[in-house]
Amino acid sequence: MTIHAKDTWTTPAEASSFRTTPSYAETQAFLRRLARAAPDTIRLETFGTTPEGRPMTVVVAGKDGDLTPERARAAGKPIVLLQAGIHPGEIEGKDAGLMLLRDFATMGRLPHLLDHAVLVYIPVYSVDGHENSGPYFRINQNGPEEMGFRGQSQYLNLNRDYVKADAPETRAWLTLWNAWKPDLLIDIHTTDGADYQYDLTWYAEDAHKLPPSIAAWQAKAFAGQTMPRYEKLGHLASPYLEFRDGRDITKGIENFGSGPRFSTGYAAIRNRAGLLIETHMLKSYEVRVRATYDVVRSMLEVINADPAALLQASKDADRWASSLSAQPGASLPVTFKLDPTPKPFQLKGYAFTQTKSDISGDLWVQYDPKTNKTYDIQSWNDLLPDVSAPIPAAWAIPPQWTDIIERLDAQGIPYTRTTAATKVAVTRDELTQPKWADKPFEGHHMLKDVVVTPAKETVELPPGTVIVRADNVDAVLALNLLDARAPDSVLRWGYLNGIFEQKEYGEPRVLEALARKMLAENPSLKAEFDAKVKSDAAFAASPRARLTFFYERSPWYTVQKVGAYPVLRLDAPALQQLAH
Repeated sequence: MTIHAKDTWTTPAEASSFRTTPSYAETQAFLRRLARAAPDTIRLETFGTTPEGRPMTVVVAGKDGDLTPERARAAGKPIVLLQAGIHPGEIEGKDAGLMLLRDFATMGRLPHLLDHAVLVYIPVYSVDGHENSGPYFRINQNGPEEMGFRGQSQYLNLNRDYVKADAPETRAWLTLWNAWKPDLLIDIHTTDGADYQYDLTWYAEDAHKLPPSIAAWQAKAFAGQTMPRYEKLGHLASPYLEFRDGRDITKGIENFGSGPRFSTGYAAIRNRAGLLIETHMLKSYEVRVRATYDVVRSMLEVINADPAALLQASKDADRWASSLSAQPGASLPVTFKLDPTPKPFQLKGYAFTQTKSDISGDLWVQYDPKTNKTYDIQSWNDLLPDVSAPIPAAWAIPPQWTDIIERLDAQGIPYTRTTAATKVAVTRDELTQPKWADKPFEGHHMLKDVVVTPAKETVELPPGTVIVRADNVDAVLALNLLDARAPDSVLRWGYLNGIFEQKEYGEPRVLEALARKMLAENPSLKAEFDAKVKSDAAFAASPRARLTFFYERSPWYTVQKVGAYPVLRLDAPALQQLAH
């Protein structure tokens, strides 16, 4: 019997008619065969080890031997990082990637796909989660027969870990990112939610979150070029659909609120383009894999046609980030809110019914995929800046704050250390009225809200203090990691909860005497106290709260510096002083 090339290179998913997806060992075996068959265009590397000891594989694909970061940059080729399986139950990107690499490297179907770009492809990001496979993990999803688990083996969601970098997989990924410095990140997922006609939705960060050059490139390349090209291949695509009310799709859609903890949000604070792909969970697995294949192919074809545009966008973005601290009074938004003015949106959905449920007591929504229906709805997808954070000349972190410094190291943020004790003028944020989340999230008790009040002071920085300059490409990344206002900062993730803990206390009998002494010395304090007793019934009824009122206004309390944020901001003269 003659063995044809197409049979030799049938992927495991294709061989099962897309009923199943291959194990990690089967995936690696296929990729190793590809690399042996096309050594000049495909290379496999291990870039990390999972908590359960499995190798993390990355595939580099390109032409002319440009299979290293140095060769790619020297050749002037943009670098695209494509990743699959960060949520292993959403695994279309793995099987689509095997097909795409095969068609590029061995079958002659897409020989020019990477003439002017280099692809760095992670077939399975969360490997331990991928191998924790079974039929009951994603109840909302139509195939494959078995799929992996959303969390990795330590029950962390890797798509919430980009900034805090708790997981070994994230630390390895960050090393890979810093080695390649990709120009575009493509992250493949499967959505949940309503039923509709689209086989794929996509998401890109709002322009307000991006360097101007990246925002302009994405607007043209994604909506203007890639998605029309993709739809010409027989598909239907939509911007990401986050419905305001899952029970009634006619109430409109809104931005789901990505941030730096998510893949595309992280790419944004690294001055890079990011594209999130979400195939539709109710389409067949074959439809979802082929949709992924075609959208990635379309995106690579757009880049291949004009590689210089993406390279220039990245270069301009780095220049923009490096210049931010030079602007007087510089600041940058770190939180965002929905634009209150919606825009019309035409939703290609299905007819649906709402029935009062005698089980849940709520509305039971049922869709009829046999009846296409177009809905004219409103979209609140646009965002506006909300809270901004100041950009100093540099940040100073005393050496005892090792949790912060470890994350600087994980992110690859450059810094220097002082060699001698130095008195210097700084701005420190005083943090009051902290409120924490009601329950843990991703292994942390997060700080939900806090009042931030900047204060000028002179401090003595000890030897070994870390100095993080803001006049470089990592300025936006450092800001989001270090500033108290940033929602994914080390503070908000709960690494510094101890700074809110009062360590010294006063006995009630001692505070009784202290209160009388303070009242006698400060008549205005009595008026403030009396007003609070009159206006706050809970305060008036609490002996401890009444005594604490005086203790917190005394030097016995303020010397403890409760709520003093340890990350200090330096202006240009202070930074220059440290340099000397």
